[in-house]
Amino acid sequence: MTSTDDIARSAPAAETSARESAETSAGESAAPAAESEIDAAVHRVEHELGRLFARIRVSWREAALTVHPDLQPLGYQVLTSIATGKATSAGAIIERLQTDKSAVSRQVRQLEQLGLVESIRDPHDRRARVLVATELAQERVALARSQYESRLEARLRRWSAGDLDHFTRLLSELGGE
Repeated sequence: MTSTDDIARSAPAAETSARESAETSAGESAAPAAESEIDAAVHRVEHELGRLFARIRVSWREAALTVHPDLQPLGYQVLTSIATGKATSAGAIIERLQTDKSAVSRQVRQLEQLGLVESIRDPHDRRARVLVATELAQERVALARSQYESRLEARLRRWSAGDLDHFTRLLSELGGE
């Protein structure tokens, strides 16, 4: 004889079994539909990331022109690495920007010729040299950064604080390893 407890316990199992059976029948068409939606969403994200990266490259070009009309975007990245103190040797710049030695060498040489960078003795190791941004470079980089930050802030201020926090979390997850 079956008790009401047995019936109550078996009801969810029967519902689950029926649902799994229905999902298996319909699942063959539902799974590809779900995958198709995910694939389309991933494609949209990849497309928008491509547009964002292109916009960033344009921003680097604009910033480089603000610093000096002959400066290339890579030269601007090298200069900001030096100016911020994040990389003050050729090796550190190569590592930070993930570029080759010859490209960094050319950019540093141009920055020196433009009066934006100087090579001085390392105060901690007199055998080594460090790259420092000149006062002119500091002023121009500050102007370029100010213009960029104003444009970015104007765009971001259109969003709510909650949207910005959510965006920050998503970027963090995307950039995480």
